[in-house]
Amino acid sequence: MPVRAGTATVLTCALSAVLVLAGCTPAPSPPAAPAKGPAKAPAGAAAPPREVRGGADRAPSRIPGVGPRTQARVPAGTTQVLVVSGESADGNTATAVLYEREPAGRWHRTAGPWVGHNALRGWTENHVAGDLRSPTGVFRLGDAGGRLPDPGARVPYDQDEEFAVSGTGFLGEPLEGSFDYVVAIDYNRVPGTTPLNKERPLGPEKGGGVWIHVDHGGPTQACVSLPREDMTELLRALDPVREPVVVMGPAAVLAR
Repeated sequence: MPVRAGTATVLTCALSAVLVLAGCTPAPSPPAAPAKGPAKAPAGAAAPPREVRGGADRAPSRIPGVGPRTQARVPAGTTQVLVVSGESADGNTATAVLYEREPAGRWHRTAGPWVGHNALRGWTENHVAGDLRSPTGVFRLGDAGGRLPDPGARVPYDQDEEFAVSGTGFLGEPLEGSFDYVVAIDYNRVPGTTPLNKERPLGPEKGGGVWIHVDHGGPTQACVSLPREDMTELLRALDPVREPVVVMGPAAVLAR
């Protein structure tokens, strides 16, 4: 995987009361023939099997845990979805599961569940800088990076020492190594650039630098964090051909 050079000072995306961060650092059919009455089956005969319709006549399969309103926001071409769900709107622990869609249209789990963290104060559908909540929604996943060498990512990966971080988190836990591996969440950022890019298309007041990164054992500023081994598995699994996205938020909201 080609490595992009970092272009900016690291967004210290996590997670510390000491660090001051903006984020963790969207032809008509012919008429039918007249119906004939059903033939009567002989007494005692089993009923004929019901027809199972396919293609456009079958309702699309649901991503587990994702309701119709939320799934409608997933792009039509996306066949890989990371679902990150929190127990409550104000909770800061989350569970992530990776799903892929089969050619027939059904979704199945390919990795997870992984247990990690989100922002200190939970989730919001109207994220602003400094609110200590993770944005709820559906966001593209297409760019990655970290302080350590590429572990085998298929999405573009930017190795850069600017991903180094120090200090302590909200629970006093060390933050060192949190940005060894990161995946940029396309919230208020320019897609196709290093996660270190500080451009904010929605303006700085809407926050930014929201990543998926290595868990440090406590809540974040706005990011999602996963255990180190799960981050490497995620980086190797994300396939740009599948147009991956993350669906993230409280479980009750995602189920709508």
